Amino acid sequence: MQIVRLTINNFRGVQDGELYFSGDTALVGDNNTGKSTVLEAIDLVLGPERLRRFPPIDEHDFWCGQYTAAADGASPPEIKIEVVIADLSKEQLRHFREHLEWWDEEAKELIDGPPEDTDADGVVPALRVRFNGMYDLEEDDFIGQTYFCWPEPLEEREPDKFYTSDKRRCGFLLLRTLRTGSRALSLERGSLLDIILKLQEKRPQMWEDVLQQARDVTVAEAEELGISETLTQVQNAIRNIVPSEWGENPKMKISDLTREILRKTLTVFMSTGIKDSNGADVLVPFRKQGTGTVNTLVLALLKMIAELKEEVIFAMEEPEIAIPPYTQKRIIHSVRSSAAQAIFSSHSPYVLEEFEPDEILVLQRHQGQLSGKKATLTPSVANAGRYRIEFRRALCEALLSRRVLLTEGKTEFDAISLAARKLGVLQPAEFRSLEELGLAVVDVEGDRSLEPFANYFRGLGKTVFAVYDEQPEPHKTRIRAALDHAFESDKHSFEDVIIDGVPGAILQEFALDLVANGEWPTHIPAVSRPDATKTIQENLACLRIFLDDKKGKGACAAILDKCSPDDMPEYITNTLREIKRVTDPEEEVAEADVGEPAQEGETTEDAPKAEGSA
Repeated sequence: MQIVRLTINNFRGVQDGELYFSGDTALVGDNNTGKSTVLEAIDLVLGPERLRRFPPIDEHDFWCGQYTAAADGASPPEIKIEVVIADLSKEQLRHFREHLEWWDEEAKELIDGPPEDTDADGVVPALRVRFNGMYDLEEDDFIGQTYFCWPEPLEEREPDKFYTSDKRRCGFLLLRTLRTGSRALSLERGSLLDIILKLQEKRPQMWEDVLQQARDVTVAEAEELGISETLTQVQNAIRNIVPSEWGENPKMKISDLTREILRKTLTVFMSTGIKDSNGADVLVPFRKQGTGTVNTLVLALLKMIAELKEEVIFAMEEPEIAIPPYTQKRIIHSVRSSAAQAIFSSHSPYVLEEFEPDEILVLQRHQGQLSGKKATLTPSVANAGRYRIEFRRALCEALLSRRVLLTEGKTEFDAISLAARKLGVLQPAEFRSLEELGLAVVDVEGDRSLEPFANYFRGLGKTVFAVYDEQPEPHKTRIRAALDHAFESDKHSFEDVIIDGVPGAILQEFALDLVANGEWPTHIPAVSRPDATKTIQENLACLRIFLDDKKGKGACAAILDKCSPDDMPEYITNTLREIKRVTDPEEEVAEADVGEPAQEGETTEDAPKAEGSA
């Protein structure tokens, strides 16, 4: 059982959207892209408990908050969410047999009408269900219901309802971002422990015994507390107004002593890892445990549910919250191994590493139009080993960012990042760190990789910047065409940018310090060793040899770290100043204020793009 298609109309920040899923999926995208909206939309259709909320939707669930008709006689806006489920179990095929359609896995569409050959390759039975929600003017309230989409009803007849019992057969579970664990190990109806007990067909038989014990317990009877005396005074006051049998013999009890109250009251205590003076474990309610412990506990319970139900679609927002990286990876692996389908949203590279590129769905939303594209392997990745290294180092960060800065080597990667951070501290009015500007920096390991990587990231909806050395034609033209913002130096190497752009006194001091501190490489000939007796130009020639020898090992960044803003090469300062200008959030907001108002939840990425020409 797996969700293969999701269609959303007029729900929250999505006016229209269609996403396709291929098994387990990790949803990535910038904040307010629609990751949570996607999971909440699925929950409205498949979540067994969702429609028990009253009302199931509210004003803020409608696109732009518009839930009434725009004109007299017009139909009111309607939230429509449709889910197509394939890979159904035998039990599901039997139960939903009257509502089955046929899904073409290759074309990723439903076949219009029964196919002539249902045994055709790639054609499988599927279930299509939808949620309809709207504002009822007569009732002055919001209503919502889920329906089977097939067979289509005749004339004005209402389609067949998709009941809670039907949803339970689909087994959808959503774990939201806010996980307090408040209903995990209690016996409240619908709590995780209650679900597990029902799946195990266990019915606690302790209700009457516990309630009777509680009835026999009176609270605050001691005379020194004064509560009993006060209650007697209350009784006497009542007798002055009403017959004596009214309000007779008031006692203070533990609670209302009903099953529902007992369900909410009972909770599990867990050890804190501390022992008291008698050597006994100190126990506290489980919800008082640390955030990471509560998260892990909730995940463990959900895994138990997935194993008990056998067929479960498990969705979760940000599994990395308050959990260390190694545990994140174990959680993802564990959930994926037990669920029929797992759908996660995440901002963690450790989570994304557990997914293959075609299992990562990069969401994009523009003016209410939601779409998703698979993050296939980058153009330069030739084998899985290199892919893993690249992914951990930079690719996942780029997938999680709106903007990407490409560098053609590790030297530029280190130097540009350091310069931006330093300038952002020393001159914040003109510069900001790349992290503050929302840029993920990716080393593409060679100028020949700039063009394919730029096309790759732009294809995923990213704004792509690049810093690189002077290029010959026609390569220069192709690179510029592939980028949103190109920053080409007038030097053949970044080392030349440093040598020609940093004051000679700083460079000479840096070179002499290397020798004095014993950090000058012994394999470089002595004739090329910096010396106080040599001229600045001779020492700079020696330093140039050193930079070539230490290429990609942070030497250029170390030189920039010794520079004041005025001492840094103009190419670097001009580039970083321009990057700040075209990406500064305050400038984006200013542009959005004078332009067309953005829809709720929309980003301002569509600000006019300036041409980088440093």
